[in-house]
Amino acid sequence: MRDAAGAGLKLEDRYVDLLARAVAHETGAGLLLAHAPRAMIDLNRAPEEMDWDMLADAREAAHDGLRTARRARGGLGLVPRRLPGLGEIWKQRITQADLDARIDGIHAPYHAALAGELSLLKARWGAALLVDLHSMPPLGPKRGTHASADFVVGDRFGSSCDGALCAAAFGHFAAAGRRAAHNRPYAGGYGLDRHAAPARGFHGLQIEICRAAYLDERLCEPGAGFDSVAELLTGLVRRLASEFPGLGGALRQAAE
Repeated sequence: MRDAAGAGLKLEDRYVDLLARAVAHETGAGLLLAHAPRAMIDLNRAPEEMDWDMLADAREAAHDGLRTARRARGGLGLVPRRLPGLGEIWKQRITQADLDARIDGIHAPYHAALAGELSLLKARWGAALLVDLHSMPPLGPKRGTHASADFVVGDRFGSSCDGALCAAAFGHFAAAGRRAAHNRPYAGGYGLDRHAAPARGFHGLQIEICRAAYLDERLCEPGAGFDSVAELLTGLVRRLASEFPGLGGALRQAAE
């Protein structure tokens, strides 16, 4: 990388895994952690969301007709290429073999494991919910009438989960006095597109957490707000779980 420290810090969901571990410990919710960095491969992008110009030996015939997705053109595709304020982040292009190895060795197994866990949950309870945790840079000033949100709830514009779950999430944040936005600027990505199917009992929400809410002023290490955000997310999972008996029961009755 041209600037490994700077680019790596901006790309990663800094310490969201610690928040997730705390929530899982308190609630008993299932937890799947990604250990591969987003700089290597973004698990929230589809395999075809690639900037094909990043490949040093692109197989042109294989990519004929594959339109480069808007996010990939902007630098944030399957393998990130550039970042605002930093520009190009790599010193050289990668090979097709390297890309294939990342997809086959990381991307595909991760999503297969996630699909398997969701299927087990749905078989047991009648419905399953994926809460996809991510972090985001501050969206704007934190004070004043137009203070920016600390959380963004993404449901793919209403297509990834039952509306009652999304409403419960906003009710939880509102009761805690925390600002939350809906789908703007993050509506969810490949994780919800692939795994959420409300009509079949698979629901999904993406939760973006402002790094300033739980990290220090440098957005580098856990800060004074870490424990309160972990507690808030723990309450969110419990609140969402309380909505599920009705969903699961309705699905079971429909199946019978």
